[in-house]
Amino acid sequence: MAKTLGPVRRKFAPWNDPAAKPLIEYRNVVKRFGDFTAVDDVTLGIYEREFFALLGPSGCGKTTLMRMLGGFDMPTSGDILLGGESVVGIPPYKLPVNMMFQSYALFPHMTVEKNIAFGLEMDRLPKGEIEARVQEMLKLVKLEPFAKRKPHQLSGGQRQRVALARSIAKKPKVLLLDEPLGALDKKLREETQFELTDLQMKLGMTFLIVTHDQEEAMTVADRIAVMDHGKLIQVATPSEIYEQPNSRYVADFIGDINILEGTVAARDGTLVRLAASAVQAPIEVEDDAPIAAGTTAWFAIRPEKVRISHDPPPATLSNVAAGTVWDIGYIGDTSIYHVKLDSGPTVRATVANTSRLIDRPITWDDKVWLSWSRDAGILLTK
Repeated sequence: MAKTLGPVRRKFAPWNDPAAKPLIEYRNVVKRFGDFTAVDDVTLGIYEREFFALLGPSGCGKTTLMRMLGGFDMPTSGDILLGGESVVGIPPYKLPVNMMFQSYALFPHMTVEKNIAFGLEMDRLPKGEIEARVQEMLKLVKLEPFAKRKPHQLSGGQRQRVALARSIAKKPKVLLLDEPLGALDKKLREETQFELTDLQMKLGMTFLIVTHDQEEAMTVADRIAVMDHGKLIQVATPSEIYEQPNSRYVADFIGDINILEGTVAARDGTLVRLAASAVQAPIEVEDDAPIAAGTTAWFAIRPEKVRISHDPPPATLSNVAAGTVWDIGYIGDTSIYHVKLDSGPTVRATVANTSRLIDRPITWDDKVWLSWSRDAGILLTK
């Protein structure tokens, strides 16, 4: 498999360099709360200037993993290194790490500039340096006109920027972001995601974000660690996570996907034929993984890679299935067709709405054919 699939945010991949040393290292870290294991033997490296995302459902251990780096929790066992030095047992205020909380935790009685200056004043920096740093931060987050306002006089997006400016004012080595955009509405959250990535690259700082929002992680991160029950399930770039998930859990957690179970019937070089009860003919997949005949496997394919048509495909074409349109979801830019196959399962196909006036040549209860290319999906064995 190629090291990089699809578009990347920038030419930055130190994890592919055997000589590169991570800035942050989790070494066999375990964290238990009584009988509950929140983090289960995690080993992970995060590199300097990387925007790294911890992604997973509530209770998967992602926030605990981040809090241990920030000094807020102690690991039960294992070690956490920052710049080659252990941070275990060091209190948060002595670490070159800062955290931006989901609630923003702004001081309501202070102005924007006073909120940003607070940490610098606690460090007893010279007054002139504090003023210069505050002005730098206000310009960076585009809040110069709001310097004298208090938090209740700001919008949610503006308060988020104040919290971000305060977090980076002390210029920490690592910024920890705990669901930082969760309080924003969808449109503002999407806009802020791009602002956050631009700011991170401009600062050259290492960001570690915790989120349960798959789209957010895919948008901002250089790499994503998908977690479940305290364990790392897959660590890879967004495009690799989406196009080459290593398990049904990751495939199903990231985006929308169709998964069909079958048995490997034959293999000819990189061409694998999967016998699946959901379709009449074997599913043909280009896959170089060492999967032997007789192995149970799952064929996973994204809806946008499935073609839908009234007309049956040529008899020589592989990877086809017949069914009936059960439901249609109009999303605006796309329409999602739920097709109930003649054999029982439902498969989703996404079609782009390329014209303003939506003409539905395919509608409810229509008999249709689905098809896809050999390299459109992947085989999963777990």
